Amino acid sequence: MTGNKELYGRVHSFETFGTVDGPGIRFVVFMQGCPLRCLYCHNRDTWDPLGGKQYTVDEIIDQVSKYMNYIKASGGGITVTGGEPVLQADFVAELFKRCREIGVHTALDTSGFADMDRVRELLCYTDLILLDIKHAVDEKHRAITGVGNSRIREFAFYAAQKGIPIWIRYVLIPGYTDGEEDLKPAAEFISQIKTVEKIEVLPYHSMGAFKWDKLGQKYLLEGVESPTEEQVKKARDILESGKSVD
Repeated sequence: MTGNKELYGRVHSFETFGTVDGPGIRFVVFMQGCPLRCLYCHNRDTWDPLGGKQYTVDEIIDQVSKYMNYIKASGGGITVTGGEPVLQADFVAELFKRCREIGVHTALDTSGFADMDRVRELLCYTDLILLDIKHAVDEKHRAITGVGNSRIREFAFYAAQKGIPIWIRYVLIPGYTDGEEDLKPAAEFISQIKTVEKIEVLPYHSMGAFKWDKLGQKYLLEGVESPTEEQVKKARDILESGKSVD
C-alpha cells in the first residue's frame, strides 16, 4: 500500500456528532463516488467519483482527534459511509489502520458491492460493518440499484467468515421491498450471515428528492409514500425470523 502521506481520498462531507451510524458518538466520513444507482438515494450528490474534496489520512485523523473525548466517553468511533466507501478501499484501509493505532473503533457503512481483491486488507481493520441490503432477489436488486447482488453476497459471507460483527440495514419501500416475496428471501439471506448482531428496518422517505432536482435529474419514486409503523413492524418480524436460523 502507498504510504498515507501520498494517499488521498475523495470526501463528500463530514458529520462530527453522528448517533445513528454505529455505537456511541461517531465521527462520520461520507466518501465520494458510488457504483450503485439506487432509485431512492438520498445522497445523490455523492455518486460522481470525481466530486468532493481530496483529503489525506493525516488530515482526517486530525479532525477525529478534536472529538476524541466524546468518542471515547460514549463508546463511539469513526464510521465511513458514502457514496460507497469500498470504491476507495485502499484509502479507507489506511484510515482504519491509523484509527486502530489510536484506539478508535471503526465502522464501515457499505452496500457490500465490492471487488474482494481490493477490500480484504480494509476488512482486517474493520470492527463493525453496517451492511445495507437493497434487495435479496437479484433481478429486483438490479431494478432498484442497476447492479446485481452476487458481489454483495460474497462480501457478506467473507466478512462473516472473518468474524466481523454485522448490523443489517434494510430500507423498506412500499411496492419495492415490502412484500413477503421481498422480505422472506432477505430473511433467508440474513440467516446465512453468521455474525449478524442487529437488524434495522429503515422506513423509506423522499427527503433527498430535492438533490435530484438540483442536479437536473428526475426522481423516479415521486409519489411513493413512507411505510406505516405497522408495515415496519411486520418487516422487522419477518427479517428477525431469519436471524437466528442455523
